[in-house]
Amino acid sequence: MALPVDLRRCQVLGLAGTAFLALGGESAGALPVRDLLAPADVHAALGLVGVYFGVVLLIAAWVLLGRLVRGAEPPTPRDLMLVLAVWAAPLLLAPPLFSRDVYSYLAQGAMVDAHMDVYAQGPAQLGGPLADEVAPLWQHTGAPYGPVFLAVASALSGLTRGEMPAGLFGMRLVALLGVALMAAALPRLARHSGADPAAALWLGALNPLVLLHLVAGAHNDAIMLGLLGVGLVAALGRWPVLGAALVTLAALVKAPAVLGLAAVVLLQVRAGRPPAKAVLTTVLAAAVTTVAATALAGTGYGWIGALDTPVSPHNWALSSLLGRATGALLGRFGSDLAPLALPAWHLLGLLITAVAVAAIWWRLRPRPVYALGLSLAAVAAFGPAIRPWYALWGLFLIAAAAPTTSVRQRVAAVTGVLALATLPSGGPVDSGQLMLAVSGGALAVVVLWQAHQAAQAPAVGRTA
Repeated sequence: MALPVDLRRCQVLGLAGTAFLALGGESAGALPVRDLLAPADVHAALGLVGVYFGVVLLIAAWVLLGRLVRGAEPPTPRDLMLVLAVWAAPLLLAPPLFSRDVYSYLAQGAMVDAHMDVYAQGPAQLGGPLADEVAPLWQHTGAPYGPVFLAVASALSGLTRGEMPAGLFGMRLVALLGVALMAAALPRLARHSGADPAAALWLGALNPLVLLHLVAGAHNDAIMLGLLGVGLVAALGRWPVLGAALVTLAALVKAPAVLGLAAVVLLQVRAGRPPAKAVLTTVLAAAVTTVAATALAGTGYGWIGALDTPVSPHNWALSSLLGRATGALLGRFGSDLAPLALPAWHLLGLLITAVAVAAIWWRLRPRPVYALGLSLAAVAAFGPAIRPWYALWGLFLIAAAAPTTSVRQRVAAVTGVLALATLPSGGPVDSGQLMLAVSGGALAVVVLWQAHQAAQAPAVGRTA
């Protein structure tokens, strides 16, 4: 006999999950170097178990909430916004989780604030405590981000005077602003696409990946997606120029959002504007916004060259995996072509991406929001680098515009897998840490099962 699912139960279960995440992160998160514990330390081990216990609780709460959203009396978008706020609250003061990228953001902001060329020099040139927190791989690498984000990071550096705790908190607030913009845009985009606003919020904003990586990880993808979402909303109405400007600002945070300009053009055409005028208006708005934002940021146009910033040699993107495997095989046979395998596969991945994106836009021209979501998903899937939070590029808009429930269910299944794919320290996985993570998840499953059995017993008794 299935138990009824209520909003309060989902709210409390998800809150317990993020609370365990925050508590476990105090010893197992992406802590400052001086606070890092050895993986074998008992506190780090318990923290890792606690984090994965919390992740599974959060996923369970999200799945139950999805059942409620699909039920006869679904919660309103306002109800779901409240759930999102409750779930995110424990993460506000938690240490960074699942990635150390936020330290790079702070170091790059301090470099801009110090009038250093952040595109030509790496954080090693900055020196000091912030630079020490950046992974060795990126110490001598220029920033891969656009001038809008670097201006935000620079302003935050000036406000916090380089103090790390204040900087981390500030970056999390910036990420929360991005998530709030995402949540505000989703219902409007869903209505335009003929989708259920509550279902769009459930998949696109309350998604565990949003909480784990955009909130807990404080990734700048949040502000990129937030600006992209509100830009598309503006383009749906009577403000296509504003829409193009906001989407351009999103692309000046992270480059993949530039594909949103195609959606802005098509939305204008659907509204009755001549195609040539729509293209001209969008291009002019994007150009003016780019020049103005770059001038105000004071970083110059080095961000154009930064688009080919090298990726980690251990990246698990499909093209990188195939490139390393091919290189190893050629090396075993003594071939001189082995060093060329990885760049060749990366180039092939980019070609596949270009073909896939062109095919998507050609086939889905009448549904520009959905086409944009699928295009961003293709960029993440076939590009030379991938991280779990990159899945949110496409997922955010697919949530708003997916044509069927089955599409959402498949995307939700991918979400569940990716939510378990990264250690809270953001570092590589070893067998001992993997066992601890599995133990924490398994413990959560046992607790959930026992709670389910205990709740079912009175219901069965009443039926008898």
